[in-house]
Amino acid sequence: MNSILHSAESFQKPGGEESFVPPPVTRVEDTGLGALWLQDLILKIMYFQGYMSGFKVADEIALPFTGVVDQLLDQLKREKLVEVRSSQMGLGDGAYMYAITAAGISRAREALERNQYAGPAPVPLQTYNKAILAQKRGRVTVTNQTLRQALNGLVLSESALQRIGPAVHSGTSIFLYGPSGNGKTSVARAIGSLTKSQGMYIPYALYLDGQVIKLFDSVNHRIAEEPGSKGGLGAPRRDNRWVYIQRPFVVTGGELTMAGLDLVFDDTLKYYEAPFQVKANGGVLLIDDFGRQQVRPRDLLNRWIVPLENRVDYLTLHNGRKFEIPFEVLVIFSTNLPPKELVDEAFLRRLRHKVEIADPTFDEYREIFRRVAEQKGVAYNDNGLAYLLQEYYVKRDRRLRASHPRDLCDQIIDIAQFFNTEPVMSRELIDRAAESYFVEL
Repeated sequence: MNSILHSAESFQKPGGEESFVPPPVTRVEDTGLGALWLQDLILKIMYFQGYMSGFKVADEIALPFTGVVDQLLDQLKREKLVEVRSSQMGLGDGAYMYAITAAGISRAREALERNQYAGPAPVPLQTYNKAILAQKRGRVTVTNQTLRQALNGLVLSESALQRIGPAVHSGTSIFLYGPSGNGKTSVARAIGSLTKSQGMYIPYALYLDGQVIKLFDSVNHRIAEEPGSKGGLGAPRRDNRWVYIQRPFVVTGGELTMAGLDLVFDDTLKYYEAPFQVKANGGVLLIDDFGRQQVRPRDLLNRWIVPLENRVDYLTLHNGRKFEIPFEVLVIFSTNLPPKELVDEAFLRRLRHKVEIADPTFDEYREIFRRVAEQKGVAYNDNGLAYLLQEYYVKRDRRLRASHPRDLCDQIIDIAQFFNTEPVMSRELIDRAAESYFVEL
């Protein structure tokens, strides 16, 4: 870990201020990749796409034409692996149309045997490690005001709010527990929104010992507007192998396995997909429905002990090579199972903050119902709510759930639309909605 921390110093301003913009590439040496590897990447792309201009090749591998791609293409021409087929006058060498030769096809097939990655040139792992530490989220500044703004759409008890703030501020781990339907996932997403206003750079892919690890994921990563791009100033000049995204918020649930927490090697494509926690670096990882995974909770927590304590994770290539990578992630475990059924006290101590999201009180339930009814266009009134609470909760000894108002309002709307009447909290509509929604277990 010390080696990773030390290597990040070159990206930090004096005084510890964190600032990182991927420096522009002007030479092949600046990429951190071998010229032969980059030539193979170009040949693989041309093998799939056919005729390409020099500018198009540069765009595909996310490297500048001048000083980098032009040098690589010149070498490929000298070795008769590509040839110039046509040119457009006045647009420079980048407008030349290139075609792969028979010899180039043979070499491209050899390269494809090693891996079939054909996209933006990857970034060396060491460079990525430095960048993550230079951009690390550190401690998110959470005040009562910012916390309440983020959780404004939720109705939570004051005690829960006061526990969530320090938990987010710690930037380590949060254990959210309580009955289902009370908004644990919504709380986690609101926490993620606290960091979404901040952006960060990540590479499309990583490079280590000749292996490619695909990192950018359009499902989990949202492209953001770069600093300086507003007001006509233009985005900073930088290495285009990186993309500027919102701080990630990655969700995994019952499908999570131990194998999913390590590199996923595709036997056909012969390159790797980064695991969930690496895709979440710099942001938030939510493990939803904790305890319902196929793997035992104890085993899952054991897997997190080193990353959570040392802020470094260890991954393994299929050839057995282990390497370390920063673990700058706020991990949120969310479960509706009783904690004692999941792990023992010793394991719970590993999780820094435990926050119970309990059933709402009657006053909180009323506020939730009022907000939901207003949002969905259901005419709210206290008498109707009092009838609902007395008949379907108090008399039947039913627990309040924060999700019930939303579901009951939807039921009222469906029934009102069927009978072509206004959605109101009348006794008749409440009875019909409750009888079709609640099931006695």
